[in-house]
Amino acid sequence: MPIDAAKAIAAEPRSTTITWDHKDIQLYHLGLGAGVPATDPDELRYTLESRLHVLPSFATVAGAGMGVVGGLSAPGIEVDLAAVLHGGQAITVHRPIPVRGEATSTSRVAAVHDKGKAAILVLRTEAADADGPLWTSDAQIFVRGEGGFGGDRGPSARVEQPDRAPDQVVERPVREEQALLYRLSGDWNPLHADPDFAKLAGFERPILHGLCTYGMTLKAVVDALLDGDVTRVRSYATRFTGVVFPGETLRIRMWSEPGRVQVSVTAVERDDAPVLSDTVVEHN
Repeated sequence: MPIDAAKAIAAEPRSTTITWDHKDIQLYHLGLGAGVPATDPDELRYTLESRLHVLPSFATVAGAGMGVVGGLSAPGIEVDLAAVLHGGQAITVHRPIPVRGEATSTSRVAAVHDKGKAAILVLRTEAADADGPLWTSDAQIFVRGEGGFGGDRGPSARVEQPDRAPDQVVERPVREEQALLYRLSGDWNPLHADPDFAKLAGFERPILHGLCTYGMTLKAVVDALLDGDVTRVRSYATRFTGVVFPGETLRIRMWSEPGRVQVSVTAVERDDAPVLSDTVVEHN
């Protein structure tokens, strides 16, 4: 059987040392569209090394963790990459991420859920430095055609949208070259740069990385509702429901509640086509 859930979960975790510094942070933030206007004091916290703070979603690109491709090579997993989609992403930050760091990143398959016609793999990465845990990151990988093996269906990721108008609505343009810049943070999939490859994958042109949209959305929430304070974020989870093309505009709707912000993201130019759903930021 292509997925042996018991073997995958029982496999020995993989550990590696990761490092980063201000250049990695600045490159990541610029890949999310930070720095506009370039002299805005609020934007300089993302771009100027003397004022720098770290958006928690940086955890998704820091160092060389297992990642999606690495996770699919874990013992007990043998799947067709063409059947694989990044279905969701969640991070929990245990304390603020430092501008410069060295940590041990430990990755494993935390769960395999049986959704009937598909399987969902939960690839968990935990990072810790000399002072203790830094973050836990869960990537939910949707594998078509690999369900039906009699496993646990797992929890539902659906979050009911509030029955009221959003508290904030912001629009964020995606620059034409943004995917080319974002991929320098470590995701070299040609789907995001090569038009010929994108057409082979069924897209009219290269698409933006889902994790870029993920980071852009968290930045919008921090700037609009958390006073620009990245240290207030405790966790952030989403489900990827659609693609974004460079040059489009994201419409980010936010509902604020005590200790949490619920978010939905759509593509303006395609009649508000869903992009991120069931999105929640928990905060102090």
